[in-house]
This record gives sequence, structure tokens and C-alpha cells, in this order.
Amino acid sequence: METILSSAAKTVAIGPGRPVCIIGERINPTGRRALAAEMASGNLERVGADALAQVAAGASVLDVNAGIPMVDEPALLAEVIEIVQSVTEVPLCIDSSVVEALDRGLEVYQGRALVNSVTGESDRMEAVFPLVARHEAAVIGLVMDEDGIPESAEKRLAVARTILNRAGEHGIPAADVLIDPLVLPVGASPEAGRVALETLRLVTSELGLNTVCGASNVSFGLPGRPALNSAFLSMTAASGITAVITNPLDETSRTGILAGDLLMGHDEHCMNWIATHRAAAAEA
Repeated sequence: METILSSAAKTVAIGPGRPVCIIGERINPTGRRALAAEMASGNLERVGADALAQVAAGASVLDVNAGIPMVDEPALLAEVIEIVQSVTEVPLCIDSSVVEALDRGLEVYQGRALVNSVTGESDRMEAVFPLVARHEAAVIGLVMDEDGIPESAEKRLAVARTILNRAGEHGIPAADVLIDPLVLPVGASPEAGRVALETLRLVTSELGLNTVCGASNVSFGLPGRPALNSAFLSMTAASGITAVITNPLDETSRTGILAGDLLMGHDEHCMNWIATHRAAAAEA
């Protein structure tokens, strides 16, 4: 099963047996004070530069978020999408918790977008799925519902099944639903990594859906984060992940993704691994 995303000029397929799709996370003002201040003032030069840098570093899709307090998010998100699409050809992941912003972003987007995100909460599904269906987009489903984030992989699978079934009721095919197992910090919950990996395996084997996660959450609050993130990214590949939302400029994390692809047989003749290391050696 493949999830097909597109821009006006480029198509990306996400699915098992393919290299993990890297979704660049940096066009997001959360935790980036300078970027947030610039975006709030209407200065989007860094947005364009970040888009180009992430694509050059290996991102196949770019996440775009404009969630800034006291700002007209629907208008700003639409402007950000237009800027990014003017400088790069990769498909976009439109990221907002505000339904009106998702709606406006999908209206201006040229192509077939990925929507980030919907949860298993009934009200959220009824608000987001009609937008996804109308624009023929794909959508990320977070395995949480009215009761919060389930502690066990089996209960997260149940939420994923609810999301899949409700999406189907809105005419959204299974291929257009990607499940996020919700990676929580292991520093706060030692079982968080294991539960996320087991959720990936269950969603893949039981539902056959494509999966995506923000892997860097796993190391929050701990020292040595790049090494931990890299190891976890390789483990997600072994557990069936098909896309990750991460910073492609982080060389250690990117190496973890490439290693996972190679070891799972998704890097034909090891060419991506070899090309990346040859490029690094040439720059040294």
C-alpha cells in the first residue's frame, strides 16, 4: 500500500519496501524564537531558506506550520505555503491544530498534500476528515482520543482502527491514512520507546497502514540526544516505519535513517549509503 503525495511538479510515494520518507520539520515556529518573531512580522526569508536547505539535505516532503499566538494563523499558513512552493518542488505536509488554518492551507496548496493531523477524538475527526476528503489529501492520525494517549500498544492500535474506520466513512481510502504511534520521552516514561515500536509493528501487521512519527521526542530532556535519536530511528525502520518527521540537517539522525534503510534492504545496492559518505568525504 502506497501513499501518494504531490506538488505541482513532483510526486512522492510513501510505503513499505521504500526508503523511509524524510519529512523536514524545521518550518515550525515552535521552539524557534527567531523564526517565530520573523514570521509574526511578515518576514518569511528564513522560511524560504529553511525549505531549500532541508531539501538539499534529503527531505522528500516539508512540514509547514504557522502556529504563533496572536497571529492570524490561517492567513499566515497560506502565505508560508505559497512561499515554500515558490522555491521548491517537494510536496508539503500542512501542519496545524486549527481547522480553519488547515482549510485555508489546503485551498492554496498546489498538489496533493499530507494533513498533520487528526486524532481519534470524535469531534476532531468530524472536523478534519471532510477537509481531507474534499481536497483528496492524505492525513496523519495520532493514536489518542478523548481519554488521552493509551499506555499500551494494543489500545493505541484500537484508536488507529477507529481513525481508519471513520476515515473510510468519509470516503478516504486506507492508503491515505498514516498512523503516528506517538513517541513520548523515555526520560519520563522508560517504556515509551518500546510501546511506540510495538504500536508500529501492530499497525503495520494488523491494519497494513503506512506510519509516521516525530522520532526526536524520544530523547527529550536527556543528554546525548543525537545518538539516541539515531539509534531509535534505525529501530523504527525495523518496526515498519515508512516516514519520519525530523530535522534532515542533523547529520547523526540522517545517518540513523540511512542505516535503517540499508539494513532493512530498502537501499538498493547500498547506493544511498555510499553516495552520502562519498559526498561527506569530498567536502572534508
